[in-house]
Amino acid sequence: MQTCEWSPTFAPRKVNLRELMSRTIRIKKGADIRLKGRPTSNHEVVPMTATYAVQPPDYQGIVPKLEVKEGAAVEAGSVLFHSKEHPESKFLSPISGAVKAIIRGEKRRILSVVIDGDGKQNAKNFGTLDVGSLSPNEMVAELQKRGFMAFMEQRPFATVADPSELPRSIHISGFESAPLAPDMGVVLNGRMDSFQQGIDALRVVVGGQPVHLGVRAGQTDFDSITGVERYVFQGPHPAGNVGVQIHHTAPVNKGEVVWSMHPEDVANLGESIKTGTYIAKRTISVAGSSCSSPGHASVTLGCEVAGLLGPDFDESEDRAISGNPLTGVRVNREGHMGGLHRQLTLLPEGNKPKFLLTEGWLGLGFDKFSLSKSYPTWLLPKSKEFTMDTCNNGEERAFVVTGQYEAVFPFDIYPVHLLKSILANDIDAMEKLGIYEVAPEDFALCEYACTSKIGVQSLVREGLDRLKKELG
Repeated sequence: MQTCEWSPTFAPRKVNLRELMSRTIRIKKGADIRLKGRPTSNHEVVPMTATYAVQPPDYQGIVPKLEVKEGAAVEAGSVLFHSKEHPESKFLSPISGAVKAIIRGEKRRILSVVIDGDGKQNAKNFGTLDVGSLSPNEMVAELQKRGFMAFMEQRPFATVADPSELPRSIHISGFESAPLAPDMGVVLNGRMDSFQQGIDALRVVVGGQPVHLGVRAGQTDFDSITGVERYVFQGPHPAGNVGVQIHHTAPVNKGEVVWSMHPEDVANLGESIKTGTYIAKRTISVAGSSCSSPGHASVTLGCEVAGLLGPDFDESEDRAISGNPLTGVRVNREGHMGGLHRQLTLLPEGNKPKFLLTEGWLGLGFDKFSLSKSYPTWLLPKSKEFTMDTCNNGEERAFVVTGQYEAVFPFDIYPVHLLKSILANDIDAMEKLGIYEVAPEDFALCEYACTSKIGVQSLVREGLDRLKKELG
């Protein structure tokens, strides 16, 4: 009988995987932030934009080495850059055209490779595959060549997966629980055959073992899929985070490596295997209280943000966020969607003064959402949605223990102790407190709830990067 180690360091024990597979897993800690502007099931195919961008900073742990120069002609699937550490891992152009610009930042760090599309979508052909005839290492080589290692994340360290070390297991979260996230039924509508082919390919990587698939209670999108071990999750966000699902089914121990992939990228992989071309499809949600018509949009990876904004969007009043409101990054109208982002969130900027007695901190707060019971809105129905802006409502203060993190952090880990061990650069304490299991996104709700206004996601990212460097 297969077993694995449970990894909270203060109470290690054996966990029977077969027993875990047979029950629904209830996530009690967390919170659903009920923002207005939830995406409807409307699905629009967005016309091709003028330019597209592949941005190396989107891919954690990668030092890019360029393979193109400005003005070079490219096809969809042509190599733009590769990983310095693993040159076989390629990062490909999503469209055909010419390299318009290579944008650099401090110390000549490559920030973006911008492609000027020609509208023809000529594609490089990699050939079709019979995945059943491939060994695990051969399948990994195909993932590298076809550009799909870019979308494979590994734990520990929450970086692009290291192809030199095969994973213990591969995990997929079949739903997203973040605010205003896209509906997976819309994202994968009509693509289940491609998703199944992608699953068959990933099974080769783990030696024929089933792929771990987390689904929401009542979700039927994946009922026809074979070759997976299903885990049913109930509860609030972050139940849809793959890290939470790994922690509650097969935790990561020191020395182990697991990989994870987004369902749409699995379907893209399956379609690439069938057609022989690079597939860079994205079905994203465009949503938020500043969005005039929230819904879903089919785009190509790295498209211009301007093509997704409505005519009423005003950058002086509203903010566009590539990604979800908790983990995304601000983008301007001339920017491009992040390579790993699945939604464009439009929220009020929060740059207007608020009168102390009505909207300020002395107001009654009948229109304010709170994780605590500070406002009377906790008495309202759970269907009530709120308009929230981007204001922090305060500045950074002393980092004190309040118990707020523990209420929204569904790991058997002490979050404040872990964060303070990162601040102290105590490698031994970081390991003992469970840093191998977490990613910055797992702390997003902690950052939202934090009275001290500490940027804990960036803090976790620094700790992971430092630990990876120390371990070589």
